[in-house]
Amino acid sequence: MTGRARPALSRRLGTWLLMAPALSWIGLLIVLPHAELAMLSLKAGSGAPQGGFSLAQYRTFFDEPEYWHTFVRTAWMSALATFLTLCFAFPVAWVIAKVAKGRAAAWLFLACMIPFWISETVRTLGWMILLRQSGVLPMLLTRIGLTAAPVELLYHDSTIMIGLIYTSMLFMIVPLVSSLQSLDDALIEAAYDLGASGPTVLRTIVIPHAAPGMTAGCIIVFMLTLGNYITPTLLGGKNSEWFTEQIYTQFITRFNWGQGAAFGFLLLALSTAMVLVGLRLSGQRFADVMGRG
Repeated sequence: MTGRARPALSRRLGTWLLMAPALSWIGLLIVLPHAELAMLSLKAGSGAPQGGFSLAQYRTFFDEPEYWHTFVRTAWMSALATFLTLCFAFPVAWVIAKVAKGRAAAWLFLACMIPFWISETVRTLGWMILLRQSGVLPMLLTRIGLTAAPVELLYHDSTIMIGLIYTSMLFMIVPLVSSLQSLDDALIEAAYDLGASGPTVLRTIVIPHAAPGMTAGCIIVFMLTLGNYITPTLLGGKNSEWFTEQIYTQFITRFNWGQGAAFGFLLLALSTAMVLVGLRLSGQRFADVMGRG
């Protein structure tokens, strides 16, 4: 082996050694469990030949209207929650990145992060304390005369939506701030000097520049809301009709691991399809979005 080849080999070996913990983590906790779940989802029933495979678990999803209705409802509400989160997070990210200066921007960003220092369960329970019939907000509405008696604000779709937006806000703000901070203020000033209006500047300069951050944030938020279990269950109650509850029921309540695995892979397929559609519509590539966003 030549003298030049030895340093190159040492660098490659060092790179693989540094990557070994991450690769082991991915292999043991992601790849192997998913492979096992894939085998379970395709496992034939007790009446089939030993070791055979079947799509019966997946056919059950299409044969039962309750399952695919819940599936479509979860996808629709997750997409709506992602869009609303983007609408609420964009002005906040703009203020942090372009309006506030110095310590003010840092304090605003810290204020967005502080709620996420607490567990999602505790934050969701806080919403329950505020919105339940004997909670703070219904009692306040009664005291100021807007309602004759305390009303139940929990267990509605709007309540679930509020919880999903609240729990996902930071994951939209962070990539948006990162994208907007790299926008040169001179471009905006030049556009105004040339007579462009505010909406024109937003449409032609700001949004195209922030597109990678917007796409990255939407991907993260959609996957988080689609797979969320705690927020829909606590804020929506028995009528939440969230697909992760169906998966939980199959695994934990009915001990039907094959059906639960099939539902889990259907949810994974939906998440992947929605991400690909979002990337196609925005004209972005996944690597570029995650790198720049």
